[in-house]
Amino acid sequence: MILLASKSSGRLATLRAAGVEPLVRVSDVDEEAVLDELIRRRREAGLAAPTAAEQVQALARAKALDVMASTDPQEAEVVVGCDSMLEISGQVVGKPIDAADAHERWRMMSGSTGTLHTGHFLVRTADGAIAEGVSSATIRFGSPSQAEIEAYVASGEPLSCAGAFTIDGLGGAFIEGIDGDPHGVVGISLPLLRRLLANLDVVWTDLWAPPPMTRPADDAH
Repeated sequence: MILLASKSSGRLATLRAAGVEPLVRVSDVDEEAVLDELIRRRREAGLAAPTAAEQVQALARAKALDVMASTDPQEAEVVVGCDSMLEISGQVVGKPIDAADAHERWRMMSGSTGTLHTGHFLVRTADGAIAEGVSSATIRFGSPSQAEIEAYVASGEPLSCAGAFTIDGLGGAFIEGIDGDPHGVVGISLPLLRRLLANLDVVWTDLWAPPPMTRPADDAH
């Protein structure tokens, strides 16, 4: 059993579609404080500002460790934390602040290309062993009309998504193509997760939920 430290419905649906039924527990991490601390430490060390990949990894780590602190090893074998950000036109963006911000994002993204980074941080509950990695995919955005953008923002969907878009919902029609793992764009990369779990001695296929029991045909009425 794994415990997903995320409230993302997209991540949960992705795991369920892949045959994995995780526990879910949302962290109380202050994401802005985590990033501020990351920037401060790098500045004090004389290093450049953190990259998008480093930012999502720091947030994934913070979320996983926060949930790990209140998790009994009997509940789950591994805690999984994830976070996503879009890198486009030299900017790194997460979820839009409000509808106006989502509108501005789409004006910037329309007809452009960006990179969606998703950090993954896993902690084994028995001994605290960790495994981590980042999934990055290039997104080729379409050019929706102003009316389409307004309708999409009004739906509310982009307000809860990193980069203000989805590929597995209403926003999918506005994405022309993806170079990379599409699951990572939804929020959790299945092939990367499988490899990271293997590093913690967890076999992916052992996580598959058993199929629902059905009655033999001759018992049916």
